Amino acid sequence: MKSKWFELKSKAILFRKQGKSIRNIEKNLSIPRSTLSGWFKNINLTESQKKRLEKKNNMGLVKAREIAKVWHNKQKEDRLKYAECEAEKTLSNIKDQTEITELALALLYLGEGFKKTSETGMGNTDPLILNFFLKILLNIYKVNIEKISFYLHLRADQNGNEMKKYWAKKLNVPIHRFKKVSIDKRTINSKTYPHYKGVCLINCGNVAIQRKLVYIGRKFCEKTIENMRD
Repeated sequence: MKSKWFELKSKAILFRKQGKSIRNIEKNLSIPRSTLSGWFKNINLTESQKKRLEKKNNMGLVKAREIAKVWHNKQKEDRLKYAECEAEKTLSNIKDQTEITELALALLYLGEGFKKTSETGMGNTDPLILNFFLKILLNIYKVNIEKISFYLHLRADQNGNEMKKYWAKKLNVPIHRFKKVSIDKRTINSKTYPHYKGVCLINCGNVAIQRKLVYIGRKFCEKTIENMRD
């Protein structure tokens, strides 16, 4: 029994002998690949034809990857925009900014702040986190900037004076408030990525602030857990 594509068989075979890909013939003649594979099983392509098809296939893969990358980046961008919009909605519902800000710092302090010393301090690589901490010390707890000290933990190939200038500018504080610079000797002969500016520590030496922040953070977590129990 002849298939409904039999009349196109000779044309398909001619295309194949000319070195066209099965995908191309399938697309142009609308013949199933399974049928074409049976028709072409005894057709041997020349080496030049094989190389041309391989090159074309590789180019197609590169283009497909580029298209996929663009699509995935667009999807990621949309998800990030959605998350940002949701964050803005949440923040717009906050009424008492001072108390919420203090609570936010308390929760951050539980994870990042000094808790085993008689000082209030925090270390981080992110200027945003440290600016948040510093602004609250200055504006809510009214700590004098001259009572706050800054320290740096750097890698061996980083310049201490340059990093002091960087952090002083990022945190908008006088450079004379920067004290000791510690170097991690384990990083000797190891190259540092340009974006890494070390760890900056802020210390205001007021243990009362530490105690309050820790108590606020822990009690808020405990109450939240209690309220969410089944």
